[in-house]
Amino acid sequence: MSIPFNVPYMNGRELFNISQAYNRRWLAGDGPFTKRCEAMLSERLGGCPTYLTHSGTAALELALLALELQPGDEVVVPSFTFVSCANAVLVAGGTPVFADIDPQTQNLSLASLQRVVGDRTRALIVVHYAGIASELAQIIAFARSRGIAVVEDAAHCLCAHYRGHELGTLGDFGCFSFHETKNITCGEGGALAVNDPKYVQRVEVLREKGTDRSQFMRGMVDKYTWRDRGSSYLPSEISAAFLEAQLNDSDLVTRNRVESWSDYHELFAEAEAEGLLQRPHLPAESTNNGHIYYVLVADGDTRDQVIASLKRLEIQATFHYVPLHSSPYGSQFRCDPHGMEVTRSNASRLLRMPLWYGIGGEQRKLVASSVRLILQNMQRT
Repeated sequence: MSIPFNVPYMNGRELFNISQAYNRRWLAGDGPFTKRCEAMLSERLGGCPTYLTHSGTAALELALLALELQPGDEVVVPSFTFVSCANAVLVAGGTPVFADIDPQTQNLSLASLQRVVGDRTRALIVVHYAGIASELAQIIAFARSRGIAVVEDAAHCLCAHYRGHELGTLGDFGCFSFHETKNITCGEGGALAVNDPKYVQRVEVLREKGTDRSQFMRGMVDKYTWRDRGSSYLPSEISAAFLEAQLNDSDLVTRNRVESWSDYHELFAEAEAEGLLQRPHLPAESTNNGHIYYVLVADGDTRDQVIASLKRLEIQATFHYVPLHSSPYGSQFRCDPHGMEVTRSNASRLLRMPLWYGIGGEQRKLVASSVRLILQNMQRT
């Protein structure tokens, strides 16, 4: 039984929507499907203005550009994340500073954040790894006390919550991804939720190539012109048509994935009790959207051997981020002076399981039993 790591969800309505866009001959951005997607997302996210982008990376760039960073301004980023977070800071003219992560959730550590914040810190990026938040209230309270903007990297997070609030709605900005690997997808796509109204006008200008076209389209000005720097961050109407079909099923997809996540969690309980691995931690204040199920094994060599052994069984499991602070380009930037031990250790030990909408119970059992057996055999030798 071959078990792939990811199978993108599709419901069949995507092609119908695309045919409608085709027949309308409206293929560029900001068409009817774009507006419907933005309205659906805004409603889910509590009514905040929400803008589709061509990627989650673009959403991060827009958020950082809206902050008008100056040379020397610093933005705290967890080292255990995708490179887009640090690149967005650089694109916006700032300097990334790397912080360590919490050992239970793989999210930004409050203690490490407090150690790296300095006089030039303008913002921080909170990455909700696997769609799970941790220490979010404390992190935001600390940031507010220092006048630091909070950008939520909610790429993993659609339909996940913290204290009853959708992730991506608690900071100044929420950045979402609809990449093929995400629960809801349009191949490549993203969205930016602007939770602080003071940034809305600047985001609209930046997103529209530095022009006030958005105001023109609403009839607020009689012509539009170049107002500021910017770029083209809009997705095509084809992408939005695909996404609209998926967003209608977001609750259905979430329920199914959470069921699979919970089943994995139960299936791996014995292996954890045997000391073979560590299961993920779900804080009481957070809900899970079933985006990623991972375990932590003893060390990097063990993880690599498990991946290779599973591959021979035609089961695709994989690692995740290589710490940014240890990368060839990232090593030039400042990081937590107390060291990045949790990031170093957990990044090398983390193993992600196959998980997608519709993965079968027998497939999950085979994955979990195979991992356990491989680890048991390794322990004996």
